This record gives sequence, structure tokens and C-alpha cells, in this order.
Amino acid sequence: IAFLNVRNQSARPKFPTIGENPMAESKQERGERVQAEKQFRVRFLVRETSITEAQARDLVEMIGIDANSLLREARLLARKQT
Repeated sequence: IAFLNVRNQSARPKFPTIGENPMAESKQERGERVQAEKQFRVRFLVRETSITEAQARDLVEMIGIDANSLLREARLLARKQT
């Protein structure tokens, strides 16, 4: 039984201590994720509304990445162009 106790202790997973979060992303990872999301939104707006890529980038910078707000503004912008 002593042998089993020693074996089980070494096989236990290491749990994070207070203040340690194993799932937290670094600033670099977060920056990369946000940049990828912005690029995705730009491509989406260009495809869905036929505005230019530059216009889509400007909208994303002004509004953020909220899809509904971006679509509304991109559609208004596209109507002004026609």
C-alpha cells in the first residue's frame, strides 16, 4: 500500500497556485488574436457589402469588431457610393 501511495502522488496533475492561470494568453497572443479578428472583419465587409478594403479597415478602426454595427455602417456607406 505504501508503494501505491508514492506512485499516486507522483502521477497527480499539478494544479495552479493562487495567481497562476494556465489558460491566460500573453499580451502578444492577445494582440495576434485581435489583429486576426480585425482582418477577418475587413474581408467579411468587403465580401458582403462591396465596399473597398480601405473603407472596411477604416470602419473596423472606428467602430471595433462588432459585426452588426460594422454591417450597418458598411451598408450605409455602400448605398452612398451608388
